[in-house]
Formats: sequence, structure tokens, C-alpha cells
Amino acid sequence: MSWQDKALWLEKITKRMMLIVGVLGVIVIYGGFFFLLFTGRSVEVIPWFFLLSPWICIYFGLTQVQQTNVIKWFIKKVKK
Repeated sequence: MSWQDKALWLEKITKRMMLIVGVLGVIVIYGGFFFLLFTGRSVEVIPWFFLLSPWICIYFGLTQVQQTNVIKWFIKKVKK
């Protein structure tokens, strides 16, 4: 296996792990957030960046084409 093949393999595995960590993060963090919210407890203990961080992992776990499409979609939504 050449050096470039190893680098591509490592990039593919890293992106897949980022995607898995992001999805699990959304499930766990948002599950806890909504649990606290619906039980009437304070959600002040969860900083705003905890709610944003799994989405960042998901974004960087996508392919470059998917990332570009996400940016275009986001710009389109913001301009409305």
C-alpha cells in the first residue's frame, strides 16, 4: 500500500468517525437537553456551544461535495 493510499484510507476513516461521533452527539446531547427542558429543570447548565458541536462533527464528516451543498443551502436559507 502506497503512502497516498494510506493517507486516503486514514482520511476516509477519520471522516466516518467524525460522522458517527456527530450523530451520537446529537442524540445524547439533544436527548439530555430536551429531557431537562421537558422535566422543568434548568437548561442553563448546557452552554450553547455544546448544542452546536455535534453539528460541526457531522459537517466535517461529510464529503467535500456534501459540505459545499450544505454551505449553499445555508446561504440560501439565510438570504430569505
